[in-house]
Amino acid sequence: MKRGVFVTFEGGEGAGKSTQIRHLARWLAERGIETAVTREPGGTPLAEAVRGVLLGGAGTPDAVTQTLLFAAARRDNVLNVIRPALAAGHAVLCDRFADSTRAYQGGKLPDADIEATIRLATDGLAPDLTLLLDLPPEVGLARARRRGTADRFENDNLSFHEGVRGRFLALAKAEPARVAVLDGTLPEDELAVTITRIVEERLGVRVARGRES
Repeated sequence: MKRGVFVTFEGGEGAGKSTQIRHLARWLAERGIETAVTREPGGTPLAEAVRGVLLGGAGTPDAVTQTLLFAAARRDNVLNVIRPALAAGHAVLCDRFADSTRAYQGGKLPDADIEATIRLATDGLAPDLTLLLDLPPEVGLARARRRGTADRFENDNLSFHEGVRGRFLALAKAEPARVAVLDGTLPEDELAVTITRIVEERLGVRVARGRES
């Protein structure tokens, strides 16, 4: 593989993104593809510090502050993790990216403002493939809360999470070539097999670097 590929995992709370990222990273490694795994917010010391503020820090940042903090964390992750890994020919698997900003902050801020922060943070970098793990929010929230470490967003009400799901599905409908919707209620192993099939079909084993938009 001469250039890297950028794959993002999206979905509501408790969708199983981190579990499926581990499965896919292992599958890629078995095929000799170097893989970098990162997350949002997070991936660098600075972005992980921002994550602590956003998900569990004191106070309740408003929608603008949240969006700007997510953008700052994303910018640091793009500059210091994602772009260097792609340039080195590695696959990059990211737990959440810009679509989460669109889904979670959508409805709170004008779309134009959200897109402006995304452009600033990413310099136009967009995923080659986005895997959206979809499931009813009440199912995902029950899963997440069983972990016993609910964060700021997991503690939001069901109506909010229904809106998040709707915005994710609208994004998938608008960009079907990029976003693949998967049934997040499937058994773990079955879902992992489905994901590897989609990666093979859409990207092949020889993959191209993250696209610019």
